[in-house]
Amino acid sequence: MAVFENLFYTDYEPKLQNRFVLDIDGIPSYIVRTAQRPNLTSTRKEIDYVNTKRYVAGKYTWETIDVTFNDPIVPSGAQKVLEWFRQHYEFASGVAGFATNYKKDVTLNLLGPDGTKVEEWKLKGTFIQSTNFGDLDYASDDLVNITATLSYDYAILNF
Repeated sequence: MAVFENLFYTDYEPKLQNRFVLDIDGIPSYIVRTAQRPNLTSTRKEIDYVNTKRYVAGKYTWETIDVTFNDPIVPSGAQKVLEWFRQHYEFASGVAGFATNYKKDVTLNLLGPDGTKVEEWKLKGTFIQSTNFGDLDYASDDLVNITATLSYDYAILNF
């Protein structure tokens, strides 16, 4: 019985999906509806050796993340997202922006039950890769949402 006592009666507090804050400069964090945590993949390099093959890790890639924003009337979520996107490329004039202006450091904090930070990700050099300003439907009473795919150079898990 001692094994089961240790298994069931240990301190355990899970991280919950609804306890997070995504901080993007210029976009209010309270309009963020969903977000993803960073994902990392590596390529596989093949090494031929006599009559067999061996493999080693190749280059690593930080995968894009998808973020969904609510689109309130004030402040307009569409306006905030479009302001950031226009730093990448001003479609009215055709002028492309400098990376130092449109790349931002984004912070993703997971929270404990009392609101303290229990996990912190820093996404360095983040920019909008694509955005979708959502669907409209006369038969629906759902909230209008904006989705954005964010690309970043790398991520740091601080704790």
